[in-house]
Amino acid sequence: MKYPLKKNQAAWETWRQESIVNYAYLVRYIASRFAMRLPASVLFDELMSAGSLGLIDAVDKFDPGKHVSLETYARYRIKGAILDELRSMDTYSRSMRKKIQNIARAAKTIEDEKGRPADDDEISEALGVDLETYQNMLTDIHGAAVLSLDDFIKTKTNDISYQTRFQAGLRDDENPENDFYRAELKSVLVKAIKKLTEKEQIVISLYYYDELTLKEIGEVLSLTESRICQIHTAVLVKLHASLDSYGK
Repeated sequence: MKYPLKKNQAAWETWRQESIVNYAYLVRYIASRFAMRLPASVLFDELMSAGSLGLIDAVDKFDPGKHVSLETYARYRIKGAILDELRSMDTYSRSMRKKIQNIARAAKTIEDEKGRPADDDEISEALGVDLETYQNMLTDIHGAAVLSLDDFIKTKTNDISYQTRFQAGLRDDENPENDFYRAELKSVLVKAIKKLTEKEQIVISLYYYDELTLKEIGEVLSLTESRICQIHTAVLVKLHASLDSYGK
């Protein structure tokens, strides 16, 4: 059904209801993809509920003059709503956050000293633990909650939280200031990703751009799902550290 003018209230309401029904399948599909990556403690119904609100929000805010298509925009809003719900759960304990900070600090120190990506052996040595213990730490961090680049990042103005997502190519409101910060953030991310090893870059690409699950990435790289989980978590800890520095 063609997008009607909002001043024609009856036609717009009909379009709205039909669009929500037509794209409801996206909520289940996207929620299912998220569920594959999350611990069992996260209820699927919670993902569905958040995604449904995202779909309704997408339909209500869709502007054919600004957005590529309703389906593309709906996918973006559904993912964003689910990520917002996951962030609100905030399941990391103080000790878990401390582990994340220690790993990030150790990796950055090694990278600054050697001018190249830090490998697992070097990080575990810097932490004062053996390799197996370090890899188990990564598994524990991943299992505690979803760890994602899709976060709220403070801008250098440091007065408000500017919502930017790693996968975002769409946004509701466009203005020169937001465009400037988005371009600057992309530059920071590109530099940070270039410091990763080739294998780490492949994992990030397959996970975020191709949207493969950790199991599927393991099959591509001939590694176990648990090993991909560890690589993914280590990469995100490193990138979060770079983004934290950007926001200060």
